[in-house]
Amino acid sequence: MSADRSHESRGGHVLVLAAGSSSLHIALFAADGETVEARDASEPPGPASVVELRNFLSEVPAPASVGHRIVHSGPHLSGHTLIDARVRALLADVADLAPLHVAPALPVVDAARELLPDVPHVACFDTVFHKDLPPEARTYAVPERWRADYGLRRYGFHGLSYAWALQRTARALGRPVDNLQVVLVHLGGGCSACAVRNGRSVDTTMGLTPLEGLVMSRRSGSLDPGALLWLQRRHGLSTDELDDALHRHSGLLGLSGTSGDTRDLVRARAEGDAAAASALAAFTLSCRRGIASMAASLDRLDALVFTGEIGEDQPEVREEICAALPVLGIRGGLLVPELERLRREGHRRIDQAGGGVPVLVVATGETQQIAAETRRVLGV
Repeated sequence: MSADRSHESRGGHVLVLAAGSSSLHIALFAADGETVEARDASEPPGPASVVELRNFLSEVPAPASVGHRIVHSGPHLSGHTLIDARVRALLADVADLAPLHVAPALPVVDAARELLPDVPHVACFDTVFHKDLPPEARTYAVPERWRADYGLRRYGFHGLSYAWALQRTARALGRPVDNLQVVLVHLGGGCSACAVRNGRSVDTTMGLTPLEGLVMSRRSGSLDPGALLWLQRRHGLSTDELDDALHRHSGLLGLSGTSGDTRDLVRARAEGDAAAASALAAFTLSCRRGIASMAASLDRLDALVFTGEIGEDQPEVREEICAALPVLGIRGGLLVPELERLRREGHRRIDQAGGGVPVLVVATGETQQIAAETRRVLGV
């Protein structure tokens, strides 16, 4: 493909590949941002991704570019960027910082580059939204050598989701992004909260890895580091055992013993399951703690914004979080947005009239944000 032809093609369709630990979402967006086709792959990311991608591509218009969701940028990449040999090597080098996400994404990157070798591929990072965290928010209170030589610092995640939600929040409130101070909360399989002051992330609950912060579906969230030392010394747990337990068998699943899905737990609680009730109570308290800590990094609170699968369509959880936050001017009694209208309009304000802090739900838009960032990198 000639350089001129390649440049012309970049204004066309964008293929978005968002790989998770056990899922692969594939979507094609037209030049106007509308979804042409989208589906979830039937197999987890891996060798089968080549077949899934080939089948998808055989049914849709040829993409002019590809945007890949990559959770962690590592220390050497501070912006969304074209994937070349150097960038691909850097991605492999940081896979252990987000093992549930980056490692599964790399085979998808390789499969797509093999199937579409003549179009640009762009890595879009969840960490980029938080790249300007102030020193006091990104710095851990650990020895200087750990920070300087090992690069131990807070990165923050869910940035693609937050970037999308922030723009929709500004639109819903009729205010410019650079004059908003909000707490954004992404609740899904992974959960986090973020403080945004005047368009910039100034604090967030996730850290060096996506394991820190709020209780999640199967991840523990923050834990006393002394507890991990104790488990190693007193009970002989290995690093691999700790890694597996904290990433896959903790959180709501570990607390309930039955499920990491809030929908299952809400139903079980209604049927008298005490463990489900306890798990949900711990989860919503964790969310309130995270929201309150993020509000402490702002001068005022213009809105509380929920996004992610739980944030979008789990009204019981939203209500329980908000009903216990009157100290922040947030009230319970939230409206339940009609989901089809929410997804059509992209956002709904759900707080009751009466002067409290606005509470919004924003439909999840990570894939749309990836398409937009891919076009920005390519200048189209």
